[in-house]
Amino acid sequence: MRLRSHLERVRDTIDSRRELVVERLRVEELSTGRLGAIEGRLCFHDGSLLDFDETIVTRGVVLVKTHYTYHYQHADGSLIFRYDNAPHHPELAGFPCHKHTLAGVKPAEAPDLSKVLREIDDLLYPDK
Repeated sequence: MRLRSHLERVRDTIDSRRELVVERLRVEELSTGRLGAIEGRLCFHDGSLLDFDETIVTRGVVLVKTHYTYHYQHADGSLIFRYDNAPHHPELAGFPCHKHTLAGVKPAEAPDLSKVLREIDDLLYPDK
């Protein structure tokens, strides 16, 4: 049930954001209560895009995000930021979790979609 609730929360978060254009969205429970997948692409009013995907597994009563990528870019394709857990920066604390920015790569905890959308809001609407 925890997995299903998590997946429903992700879908509800996206549905509540009327200003977004949902270009692609897949939210599914792949194995009853044990494995979930979320994948999508959201377009913002300025043409910027958020591509994201995550895989979640249930281990006992805990949900574990085994894979994730949240890639936010300008309309021209240039990077704004990306969170991921690809194992290509073992030198960073918290390996494999990290964040790519224009300033470089830094350690970062695995965010959820709501946190990423708040971060994007802070960039798009700095005076709020």
